[in-house]
Amino acid sequence: MKKKLSLLLAGALVAASLAGCGGGGGAAAPAAPAAGGDAAAAPAADSGSAAAELNLIIASNQTSLDNPYSYGMDKFKEVLEDISGGKISVTVHKGTLGENENELIEKLEMGAASMVVASPGFMTAIGVPEVDIFSLNYLFDSFDHWEKCLDGEFGEKMKATVSEKTGNNFRIMAYWSSSVRDYYGKKDITKPDDLKGMTIRTQSSQVQQDFWKACGAIPTSVAWGELYQALQQGVVDSAENDYTSFMLKEHHKTDNGKHIAETHHDYTTRLLLMSGNFYDSLTDEQKGWIDEAVEACTQEEREVVYRMFKESKEKVIADGAIVTEFDDLDIDAFKALALPIQDKFAEDNNMTAELEMIRAAAE
Repeated sequence: MKKKLSLLLAGALVAASLAGCGGGGGAAAPAAPAAGGDAAAAPAADSGSAAAELNLIIASNQTSLDNPYSYGMDKFKEVLEDISGGKISVTVHKGTLGENENELIEKLEMGAASMVVASPGFMTAIGVPEVDIFSLNYLFDSFDHWEKCLDGEFGEKMKATVSEKTGNNFRIMAYWSSSVRDYYGKKDITKPDDLKGMTIRTQSSQVQQDFWKACGAIPTSVAWGELYQALQQGVVDSAENDYTSFMLKEHHKTDNGKHIAETHHDYTTRLLLMSGNFYDSLTDEQKGWIDEAVEACTQEEREVVYRMFKESKEKVIADGAIVTEFDDLDIDAFKALALPIQDKFAEDNNMTAELEMIRAAAE
């Protein structure tokens, strides 16, 4: 099982390097080592590790100190070191262990990181196709709906699925948000037909690509770190992401990124991951401290996401971007294309009950 996971993960990481759902681009990392290795308990030079019983490393692929992940990881360090009385130290890496999520997953597998923030998509290639449910467009109607589902029965069921299907190599510690994704491109749009013939840089998920194809667009793969240039030079006509991510990268300042339509098609889920085998090796006291810190940092990350949604929107408008508001779009037309894709995915992956669970939570 472990050998199979390693081989599958190696291929998944190469594909993931192009996905960059809000993270860095660049060359793919080398193949991952054998799965199931001990997770990191590496020295933390800035955390007084000499006096600590356990030294943890937490990492994301975002280099900006203003990114919500940064606030969340800093809160994890602050709370865990405080409640453990210094018995656990934490080193935080903000893009310094790699700007590609595939690099971070590899380091988690190697034991060079204890906990990482990553999109769930890479798991589809290592035998957990169920996680692509997070990629379905118009699955959630609001941040409140998203929280209700992820913090409830649905979220717990997905945690169990990931743990079981990866041999406990991956444990979902918490669900973080990457806000809500919108269209931005070279022209205004209000309905799916407006996208016909346009190239759009989007995530590599099959269900995501099926949706944009249904709109008449042409999904295109561009590494996140190369997207500004691709928009600026007209390599792609448009893209989709959340206000904060494209604001920090200044995509809205390009000719092919300045028209924003609040499609709100994807309330995005990111996973705070740890090796389940490593977690299980800890003492009950250590687990309790980590769980408490995870709860605190998750609350912090989400609060920053929601605050920055408003602030980032105001910033891109001040910079000259043109915004078509959510209420001015034909959202029903977009949803009409998304729902059959949701139904087919649920049927193909035996997840009809989970889909109905999510839909019922919106009522």
